[in-house]
Order: sequence, then C-alpha cells, then structure tokens
Amino acid sequence: MKPFRFLTAEDIECRVNTVSEKGCSLLLYKDARCDMKILDETVGAENWKRSHELINGNLFCNVSIYDESKKEWVTKQDVGTESYTEKEKGQASDAFKRACFNWGIGRELYTAPFIWIKADSVTLKESQGQNGKSRYTTYDKFRVTQIIIEDGEIKALAIKNDSMNKMAFQTDKRKNGA
Repeated sequence: MKPFRFLTAEDIECRVNTVSEKGCSLLLYKDARCDMKILDETVGAENWKRSHELINGNLFCNVSIYDESKKEWVTKQDVGTESYTEKEKGQASDAFKRACFNWGIGRELYTAPFIWIKADSVTLKESQGQNGKSRYTTYDKFRVTQIIIEDGEIKALAIKNDSMNKMAFQTDKRKNGA
C-alpha cells in the first residue's frame, strides 16, 4: 500500500490552547476534510470508506482501505470525543480523524514542539473572572506558514499571527538550521 504524504502548512490549523498575561500556547491539528483529501489523493476516492458504530455507548469510526494485493478491505478504528459545539457531529468527526491517525495520516503532529506566543505577538483581552482574578483571552488567528518534516518528525515550523500580520513563532531543530 502506498504511504500517506506528510501534512503541508496548508493542511494544518492552529488553535489557541491556554492564554495568560504573558501570551498564549497553540495546538496544531488537522480537520476531517484534510483526511478525506489525503485518502482520496493516496488510495483514490473509491478505495476507502468509513463507517461508524456504537460500542458501550461510545462512537467509533472504522476507516477501511482496499488492499489490492490482498484483495480485501483493511480497517483501522478509533473512538471519538464530543465537541463543545456539535455533540454528535463533533464526536463522529473526532473518531474519523483519530482512525486516520491510526493509518498514519498526520501522525507527525505528535512531534510538534511546544508553541508559545509571547504577549507582544498576540492581542490579549483581559476580563474579570468569577473569582475576581484577571482572565485573558485572544481572538487572533494563527496560520502555519512553513513546516519541514524529516523522518516523520517536525524539524522546522513557522507560524504567523494573521490578525497582527506578523510572524509569531519560529523554530528549527535541524543541525545547520538551514
């Protein structure tokens, strides 16, 4: 079976994880459309399928790919968690993305460095929490502008804060930094 390609900068989304007066941390993720696109590119739209099933009250997704050499469908499965916005749809989408990770799609995201955006590279909004302490949030939009993956590991990464139109994060773990 042909291996799946690594994710590109355009495939990866950024989500704000934690926010403080010192800045914010980001998480990298892929969405279900990215997985569908890579499955279509790699094995062909007619050579993969997905199905969902409830097991002990949990929604699982099966992603099956037709193996031409074995003349059979090979399936990998994983469970999803509910999202805060759309309970059932979020759970189905999460299960699908996790099953695709099992196939190796986007597995390099597990090697992402800790991404900290300093306060001077993010617009922070302060409000008072219920306990009277300051609470911070941001509505800035971040985008991966460059990613270099070698041997399944993220070696270099650049993220831009599109809301401020400035580079917010850069790292390069390669020996020569080129």
